[in-house]
Amino acid sequence: MLSLQQHRLRSGEHQRAVHRYTQGFLARRPVGKQHPVEDFLFTYYSVKPGQLARWHPGLGTVLQGAGDTECADWRFYTTVDDGTSAGGVTVDAERFSTERASIIRYARSLLSATADRPAQLGCFGLHEWAMVYRSADHGQRHGHVPLRLGAQATDEVVESLKLACTHFDAFRFYTPSARPLNTLQPRRETQLQLEQPGCLHANMDLYKWAYKLLPAVSSGLLLKCFDLAWRIRELDMRASPYDLRDWGYEPVRIEEPSGRAEYVRAQQGFSQEAQQLRAELLQVLDQLPVGAPAA
Repeated sequence: MLSLQQHRLRSGEHQRAVHRYTQGFLARRPVGKQHPVEDFLFTYYSVKPGQLARWHPGLGTVLQGAGDTECADWRFYTTVDDGTSAGGVTVDAERFSTERASIIRYARSLLSATADRPAQLGCFGLHEWAMVYRSADHGQRHGHVPLRLGAQATDEVVESLKLACTHFDAFRFYTPSARPLNTLQPRRETQLQLEQPGCLHANMDLYKWAYKLLPAVSSGLLLKCFDLAWRIRELDMRASPYDLRDWGYEPVRIEEPSGRAEYVRAQQGFSQEAQQLRAELLQVLDQLPVGAPAA
């Protein structure tokens, strides 16, 4: 149980923490400026900065005396008797489980299947290269950002290394010429069979599952998943074919053996972090009636 004072204190701390990530995006948006690295988490994913800044205590915590505050009107919250005149507020686990049953079931299946597999660390971030392969024929993503090696040399890197992407939501952005070069042909229907914990995009998507499971998931866990996704995005783009030095990012030169080794070291570290967060998300799911594993 948290007092109203503790609730407001933690809410303020959370909002300040979120502001450090969102301030640049919020400043750029009114003037139409774009950042090729930082804006991604606010444009690809559906959570707005204001939604990210709202603090949720998570499943099982009662906000004491909050029954006459705006919290009582938030979706999936209910009032309970906590000994105060206003009453307490907490997440309604039964209602949340009923209305979000399909998401809960799928999230648990995907997260647990991914957690049980070994990490594959040999993709070297080539998904970003495959998205611009033969861009002269198909057009270039992020056309306002130059290719570090130029179009021809970029194509040669793709052709000289093995494309081994396991993540559908990365593979679906491959150019048509790149798709046949991938060792697998991921589809949405095979995501449960292919997702693995070495994949940077699968680990970024822990943020997606955390916000889809709000408010059962706490804002503290949500922000940990967001921070991991933020750092993964930086590696993703530093290892990409784009020249981002004007934005302050030195490249991870995966076209060279030393760059591939650097990428794998970072990928392995992120995989280990993600596995811990995956376990924390599964712990929340295990507390929900439709999220618990079969006996």
